[in-house]
Amino acid sequence: MSLALYGHPFSSYTQKVLIALYENGLPFDFRCLGPETPQHSAEWLRRWPLRKFPMLLDGERHIVETSIIIEYLQLVHPGPVRLLPADPMAALDVRFLDRFFDLHVMNEVQHAVNGALTGDPVKRKEGLALATQKLELAYAWLEGQLAGRTWAAGADFTLADCAAAPSLFYADWTHRISEAFPVLRAYRARLLARPSFARAVEEARPFRSLFPLGAPDRD
Repeated sequence: MSLALYGHPFSSYTQKVLIALYENGLPFDFRCLGPETPQHSAEWLRRWPLRKFPMLLDGERHIVETSIIIEYLQLVHPGPVRLLPADPMAALDVRFLDRFFDLHVMNEVQHAVNGALTGDPVKRKEGLALATQKLELAYAWLEGQLAGRTWAAGADFTLADCAAAPSLFYADWTHRISEAFPVLRAYRARLLARPSFARAVEEARPFRSLFPLGAPDRD
């Protein structure tokens, strides 16, 4: 096995894949993308000029898009934790929740982050207002969806939780999950306590100053 992951520790989507790798104890080489490692950036861009990370390299094969990377790992490098159920209908539910966290939580965080990164106070305010509105809707739906569940899709930790962990981590920084959503708050706390995500959070801690909305003094 010769796995390498190109990404950045503070990136939510990099963390999503890191969780999957850590869950199954898969050995890999982490190749951080940044100004200090131009050789990694050059190889990444040569293989994936769309400039999106993370990218998984398995020998000479490269795989992009986080959900696809995690499914690929289960197919080619399976471990003790099965992140996609064997049952097709159960797997469909997991894939839906994975998409929900990426599209309706993390994407809204990104709107707020992008607005802040412009340096324009008006765009910052507008981006945060839109994110707040959309995240409230997502929080309300998740509060009902997660009731009675330990993990996103039920009793087992899955791909959906790999997506949920960084999404809710940064969402709460962007628009605080209020006490009106105790089920969701408890689920986020369980994710933070999961060793695979706790490790990713610690590895990203030195980069918190990069969060343009201001990283809160918690987590």
